[in-house]
Amino acid sequence: MREVFHDTLEEIQSRLVEISELVAEAIEKATQAFATGDVALAEEVIANDITIDELVLTTDEIAIATLAMQQPVAHDLRVIVSALRVSASLERMGDLADHIAQLVRSRYPERAIPQGLKSTFKKMGVLDVEVARTLTKLLRTQDLKYANHIRDTDDDIDELHASVYERVLGESFKGEIPHAVDATLASRYHERFADHAVSVAKKVQYLATGDWSGVDDSPEIEIVE
Repeated sequence: MREVFHDTLEEIQSRLVEISELVAEAIEKATQAFATGDVALAEEVIANDITIDELVLTTDEIAIATLAMQQPVAHDLRVIVSALRVSASLERMGDLADHIAQLVRSRYPERAIPQGLKSTFKKMGVLDVEVARTLTKLLRTQDLKYANHIRDTDDDIDELHASVYERVLGESFKGEIPHAVDATLASRYHERFADHAVSVAKKVQYLATGDWSGVDDSPEIEIVE
């Protein structure tokens, strides 16, 4: 029975890695579409989001069934509960990639990026893809150096996010209101994508070390997603 339980835990971990890989692919395509105005690529991201959602659902069903049948305690219970929360964060990351792609589709044939912010969004896109790829490595290996890298990269994304708001709200911004809305939404989606990655990294850190210090596991207040 114990061997079956650990096989199930390994399956759950494998599924989380698979979901993370799909999320990394989604954000890479979404940010590329956003930068180039490639609506076909954006449509691909939107269509493929259902695959992420379905894999999250089946993974959660396995985890919940394991809770009911195995009734794990202590560390094993924390592993299962954390897996459920990790899958939720990964699902939201997929949704945020979808949101970026939706902006591309809604503005086609125009581009959603306002003039003067192209380089900023290019940097944010590169960093979000880096975060997603690093998160996959973290989930696959549980090597905490990847968790530290995700947090550091998130700080860089936060700075870029703040700079977008400063630019859009500044007197020098010449874009129209729809451009300002697109910029603030897109920036928020990029920033929240990395925040969810940090949330996952904190949970992996706790499972690996048993240490809650520096881990804020309180519910997050969602503003725009």
